[in-house]
Amino acid sequence: MRYAISLKACLIVAALLCLLMSGMCFAQGDKMGTYKMTTPIPSGIAIPDNVETRFGTLNFFGGFPDNASVQKLFDNLDFQRAEQAYLLALPALSQAGIRKGLLDLGPANYTVAISETLMDSRSLFLTASTKPYTIIQLDLHDGPLVLEAPPNVAGAIDNMWSNWVTDIGATGPDKGKGGKYLILPPGYNGTVPDGYFVVRSQTFNNGLFWQSSLVNGDPLPGVDEVKKSTRIYPLSKASNPPAMKFINISSMAINTIATADYSSWETLNQIVQDEPSESLDPITLGFFASIGIEKGKQFAPDARMKGI
Repeated sequence: MRYAISLKACLIVAALLCLLMSGMCFAQGDKMGTYKMTTPIPSGIAIPDNVETRFGTLNFFGGFPDNASVQKLFDNLDFQRAEQAYLLALPALSQAGIRKGLLDLGPANYTVAISETLMDSRSLFLTASTKPYTIIQLDLHDGPLVLEAPPNVAGAIDNMWSNWVTDIGATGPDKGKGGKYLILPPGYNGTVPDGYFVVRSQTFNNGLFWQSSLVNGDPLPGVDEVKKSTRIYPLSKASNPPAMKFINISSMAINTIATADYSSWETLNQIVQDEPSESLDPITLGFFASIGIEKGKQFAPDARMKGI
């Protein structure tokens, strides 16, 4: 019992000493009653009770936002993500617009759109040309394609994300002399025969385009060469290539421009579902996923997200 009383007395004395010391520290503080160990807080760090923003007033208590402010913050975050996702999606949406316009003329791989007498304002293109312009939609879902490119052209193949795949013609491996290209789909590990300029695309859908030169101001010699020499066919049908379909799009009311309304999100989702995830960088895919567009998942935004 004597030991217990002594221990209790010691605890009381220790508590009194702590109170005394804290009082001394307070007394040694500044005139405003702050503690000696208090660190001055620079302007801009402490959270105020309310903040006026471009999306409304945010209210805080003890540094925490109230429920209404939390909702505003999440709405704004989703809007920012959607805005950035749309900017990152523009190249693919542009390719999708061109693809749709060309598929309206005929099937991929066999339909060749060419401005035989140049372009005018009836055709809706983001970028038209003052030379004969050839555009072909390539689809690699069924396997490798052979492209027999004509001489004296200059162009390229871009994948579905508008990323460069290869040059064709003057700046390509055929050096403007024409030649056979073998275009391989994503993940292809089959036999690659000799005698081709071999090209590997990261996406199944690709856009092929080139310009022909004018001869003394006349577009027809270049157009005739394109029609004579251009062939596209599956490698599996190299011994019996199907016929090509050439369509003169000069003065044609053809639209190749993508929409800029809600349907653009549905188009982007279709591209994400159709193309390998490995064909695009993870940061861009992350922005798409943050608004509900993700490979293998249904895109079904609720009313709040649709409004945003």
